[in-house]
Amino acid sequence: MKNPIAERIVDFLKNYPPFNSLNYQELSHIASEVKVLYLEKGKILFQIGEACHDSFYIVASGAIGLSVTSDAEETIIDKCDEGDILGLRPFFAKNNYLMTAKAREESIVYAIPIHIFQPYVLSNPDVMNFLLESFASNTRNPYDKEHRGKLISENIIYKEQQADIQYFQSIQYSKEPITASPEAIVRDIAQMMTDKLIGSVIITKDDFPIGIVTDKDLRSKIATGHFEITTTAAKIMTSPVVTVPEDLSLAEAQVYMLKYNVDYLCVTEDGSDKSPVRGIISENDLVVAQANNPGVLIKEVKRAQSAKDLKRIREKLSELIETSVTKDIPLSHIMNISGEINTAIIRRAIDLAILEMGSPPARFAWLSIGSQGRKEQLLLTDQDSFLVFEDVSQDKYRDVKDYFLRLARRTTSTLEKVGYFLSPDGFVSSNMIWCKSLTDWIKQYNNWINTPGESSEAINTIFFDYEIAFGETSIEEAITEIIFKNVKGNKLFFDYLGNDALKKPPPLGFFRQFLVEEEGENKDLFDIKTRALTPLIDAGRLLVLHQNIKGINNTYMRFKQLAIVDPRHSELFLNCAEAFLTLSEFRTVEGLKNDNSGQFINLEELSKTDKVKLKNCFIPIKEIQELIKSRFKLTYFS
Repeated sequence: MKNPIAERIVDFLKNYPPFNSLNYQELSHIASEVKVLYLEKGKILFQIGEACHDSFYIVASGAIGLSVTSDAEETIIDKCDEGDILGLRPFFAKNNYLMTAKAREESIVYAIPIHIFQPYVLSNPDVMNFLLESFASNTRNPYDKEHRGKLISENIIYKEQQADIQYFQSIQYSKEPITASPEAIVRDIAQMMTDKLIGSVIITKDDFPIGIVTDKDLRSKIATGHFEITTTAAKIMTSPVVTVPEDLSLAEAQVYMLKYNVDYLCVTEDGSDKSPVRGIISENDLVVAQANNPGVLIKEVKRAQSAKDLKRIREKLSELIETSVTKDIPLSHIMNISGEINTAIIRRAIDLAILEMGSPPARFAWLSIGSQGRKEQLLLTDQDSFLVFEDVSQDKYRDVKDYFLRLARRTTSTLEKVGYFLSPDGFVSSNMIWCKSLTDWIKQYNNWINTPGESSEAINTIFFDYEIAFGETSIEEAITEIIFKNVKGNKLFFDYLGNDALKKPPPLGFFRQFLVEEEGENKDLFDIKTRALTPLIDAGRLLVLHQNIKGINNTYMRFKQLAIVDPRHSELFLNCAEAFLTLSEFRTVEGLKNDNSGQFINLEELSKTDKVKLKNCFIPIKEIQELIKSRFKLTYFS
């Protein structure tokens, strides 16, 4: 006898992925086990912290809102409509839900039991890939172009870039696994697991893995009396053990665990069971890896109570950057997310200083400048900033400035402890020169722009690359307004900036050899920052100011925008954008390898291909400088 409700469910499911990859018979089997849930408006389907359900859900009608709670405030971050899937967490993680699902209107939801659906996931690659991408990228439908990139994250960054990084994120796992022989007595293995606080022991023969004994095996086979505790490991081990290669991504590990329905993966030298054991990945390792995604790091920053806490988070960010570079995530994506987390760390450092000192006596803005102002700070380099406080009466000025200098000293000290060393040029808010009122800052910019080179105080160009990290956006907007008002048609200013941008010609000698340092501790090394990146940074800054392009500080994005507003030279600008990313990647890799700023590169360690790739980046540098010379009627020696 036909089930009309199940037939209606089949007719519905077949229109939406991943169900449209299944045949009628498979859909009928699933539909017969589906529970139909009616939710009144405001009814909660599941909530943050709740244990995962044994089903996942698809919206049949109505709308389900997804929300997170941060600082006691509930924030709606997305809405699931007809055909959207939610609640996939139980497929891939055993920890609790990280968001709340609540009906925004009267809704009907189909609850699909995971144990019923799982066999079709394991046997159908299209279904597997859909669910994996959905969970790893936090999207409800990875193939929905309209909503692509609208992440259901758990905090602040809802961007497509986060999906890429999280999807390819590597896993930190135990690289010193405990092993035993097949003849080992189970009692000894159980004692070993208790002493070492571990949940598994790999059984090896001739150093190769042949099985695994887990705490689940002890419960189901020993505790139930099926085997004596004096039996050997060979009798109760799970065999064969699932082996995987080193440097496995989070997404790949999820696939293996789902496919083989296991809680542990054995890492071997070549990924097979015919090579030595190198580590063990547990389900808990996946949970920890998911906790290191950008949204979670932002939340951790907001909860940090000390420089030590912030330092630990910055170390996690460094790991995320290194993994992302290794996995070939686009560097522009990594820069964007790194910039957001760096800004959050700065903001929290200021928060902590204010908590110690009390409320500020006036409104203010803390602006990051230099690489962080451009959201290009991937490595732990120096901190550059300035502070602007609103105008106050003359009799209050000294006390107000004194408060902000003390605030800045506390903040920069905290950031030093995190790992951001002070600017060697003194460009920090704790320097009394760079902590002053809005009116004083307007005078400062007026002098830089209208009388460049006429005083002993030359233009500090990094002060034109800024981003607010804390405080009143209206103050930042006032600075921006005065800058663009003064630079418009200002030939003297652009002559000065243009000549400054030409100070570093392309870094190749007459015979196309690299220009390296000739003396000092970096002798024979190539200064990629000064000789290659700085010319592009200077050119991008000059041209966006000349084109009146506001609000874009990142060098890569500046050239992308220039390609739009000046189509005659779009190819050159796009080449500059790509060259900047390539050079930045060289520097980042060097810095991560040597745990430094990556400024100086040993060319002898580069492959011939990399040297060619590096030289190719110098072509757009030469061409953009030629354009600057032509546009502003300059020479290298003006």
